[in-house]
Amino acid sequence: MTTPVQKKPSYSDKSYAQQTLRLEGMGCAACATAIETAINQVVGVAECQVNFSLERAKVEYNPQETSLEIIKQAVSDAGYAAYPLEDNGNNHQDLEKKQRAEKQQELTQKVMLAGGVSLILMIGSLPMMTGLSIPFIPAWLHNSWVQLILSLPVLFWCGKSFYTGAFKALKHRTSDMNTLVALGTGAAFLYSLFATLFPSFFVAQGLNADVYYEAAVVIITLIVLGRLLESRARGKTSEAIYKLMGLQAKTARVIRNNEAVDVPIEAVQIGDIILVRPGEKIPVDGEIIEGQSTIDESMVTGESLPVKKHPGDQVIGATINKTGSFQFRAERVGKETILSQIIKLVQDAQSSKAPIQKIADRVTAWFVPTVLVIAIITFISWFILTKNITLAMVTTVSVLIIACPCALGLATPTSIMVGTGKGAEHGILIKGADSLELAHKIKAIILDKTGTLTQGKPSITNYITIKGISNNNELNLLKLAAAVEQNSEHPLAEAIVNYAKSQGISNSLPKIQEFEAVGGRGVQGKIEGKLIQIGTQKWLESLGIETQELLSQSKRWEGEAKTTAWIAVDGEIEGLFAIADGLKSSSIEAVKALKKLGLEVIMLTGDNQQTADAIAREVGINQVFAEVRPDQKTEKVKQIQHQSKIVAMVGDGINDAPALAQADVGMAIGTGTDVAMSASDITLISGDLQGIVTAIELSRATMNNIKQNLFFAFIYNTLGIPIAAGILYPILGILLNPMIAGGAMALSSVSVVSNALRLRNFQPR
Repeated sequence: MTTPVQKKPSYSDKSYAQQTLRLEGMGCAACATAIETAINQVVGVAECQVNFSLERAKVEYNPQETSLEIIKQAVSDAGYAAYPLEDNGNNHQDLEKKQRAEKQQELTQKVMLAGGVSLILMIGSLPMMTGLSIPFIPAWLHNSWVQLILSLPVLFWCGKSFYTGAFKALKHRTSDMNTLVALGTGAAFLYSLFATLFPSFFVAQGLNADVYYEAAVVIITLIVLGRLLESRARGKTSEAIYKLMGLQAKTARVIRNNEAVDVPIEAVQIGDIILVRPGEKIPVDGEIIEGQSTIDESMVTGESLPVKKHPGDQVIGATINKTGSFQFRAERVGKETILSQIIKLVQDAQSSKAPIQKIADRVTAWFVPTVLVIAIITFISWFILTKNITLAMVTTVSVLIIACPCALGLATPTSIMVGTGKGAEHGILIKGADSLELAHKIKAIILDKTGTLTQGKPSITNYITIKGISNNNELNLLKLAAAVEQNSEHPLAEAIVNYAKSQGISNSLPKIQEFEAVGGRGVQGKIEGKLIQIGTQKWLESLGIETQELLSQSKRWEGEAKTTAWIAVDGEIEGLFAIADGLKSSSIEAVKALKKLGLEVIMLTGDNQQTADAIAREVGINQVFAEVRPDQKTEKVKQIQHQSKIVAMVGDGINDAPALAQADVGMAIGTGTDVAMSASDITLISGDLQGIVTAIELSRATMNNIKQNLFFAFIYNTLGIPIAAGILYPILGILLNPMIAGGAMALSSVSVVSNALRLRNFQPR
């Protein structure tokens, strides 16, 4: 038996605050680790997760013990800068896009300057590198003083960030990628400068006073080019968020003083009456009060077919009105709209850290110091063995340049960003990277029946009574039942009340006293001194009420996959309801697909065994837990977890929330209650069960992508560092040029991000 996966504790009960910080000054994954360590060491911080790819930190802290200013100061003391993201709307998204564009423009200018100088220096160095006299190359081009002057703007403008970053790291007694690049290019430059100033020193030892300015310049050019390409690629990983932001309407047509007035979306208030015409975007969430239409909700729910809407139906902001005109009352505006909540959930998920990333984090923490040690050993070894300082320097510089932890730092978060964004496109909200990772390990999936496998809108199909309360016994008994049930939130209660409405008696229901809902069993209350009890056969029998007279009828209905609700008055059975809740159109295919994925599919319901078995046979589920009270659902989840299985629970009601929280992965049907969604790890906005299959397939695709990225990053460094250190030189005479090492280092990060972007092509089967 294995221990069930433990979820991260929530700090909401301790009044912990959450804040997302935008970070500046990070050069590699080691920087992210340094910032994370610095923030986590602040007293009062519960947890900090730094996303190198997004350049953000997500912090949970106790405001009574620390403050945002103290946290920002801790980041500053570590050598970086942090700024709070106060708004989840367009503002900071526009700011980020502007800053990214400015950064890319600056990098482009640096690449153009450095590239031009690199070309000149490479041409000028050809005679030295080939040992040949090349007539068409002017002699002054390979003059060391000319090369020194040309290299200065590249090193101290294009490469300035590497040296300032390395200095900050040294100041804080740490090291990062900037340290490696600064040491590598700095060593090449200082060696060349010494050879330029004191050529006689080398001549006296029988050596040529060769310079390597072109190596330092080309290395910086390639690394800056790599950062430009990486920045452009990383920008694409945020496209899902920008698409969601772009869905929001800019204005709303509000009815004021009996006139339709266009106002900015920010000016819409709760209670405003809004007019929507065909082809227009619905600005905020609300309820239709007049008119009807069909609405395209695919951009939010992933549901491809337009949905018919009538008065009383809910509409979602950012969806598109297709045919008719209607008016609706605004109920959720600003950050409270469903789209804003989706955007926040996606942002939070993209900022979170998957457990698999801990592997890369542990490696990164020791990576740069280890590389520095290897570089020192490389220099000393080659110098002792060959007495050739040039060979020792070239191999050392190659080791420093090729060893970059960026690829390791980007391997996981870039895939998570694309994966969670892709989920949102398909109407699947994933709360965190840990949930996305865990979903691919699911072995058993528990499906609630009502509202999950079924439509959740049961209706009365049959109704019989035994004896009269008056001459019109059926209507009188129905009136008593509806009066009691109107106090319950259960879908079966709603079916009885709606049936009473259809019989025209819902407007004259008697008053009820001492109402009580008995979880998973039924309801009861007193009307004019009579005790009315409505619920399951087992519950009434446990109270000593005889049910034999209607038992054969009940079994017949239950065999037809109908749920029965028994009515007792003053301890005697008076009637019986048959209630049917049709299957969702996607249920049968979804169960088949889940089985194809190798999952054990289980149904969980409070219904009686016979009805549950009938539904299970229809959808193709073999294992059924029936007559399970809400407080027992959690125990059923635990029972399956104790069989060494990673368990997912899918539900939609308030009574499912504890079981969703207990499951390793809780999946809530988005058409269900807010409580269920808040307790879940994954929300299926449309309520289509195919979303479960898509979520698991997406998890598997994302994890495969992450493993590919980690393989690329690890194999690159595992093979690259020994080759750079000259391990092939004694055998094959191959020595890695520092410029090639610089290109390989830049390419490693770009290849990892490019591989992550392949997830954008993910399509469910």
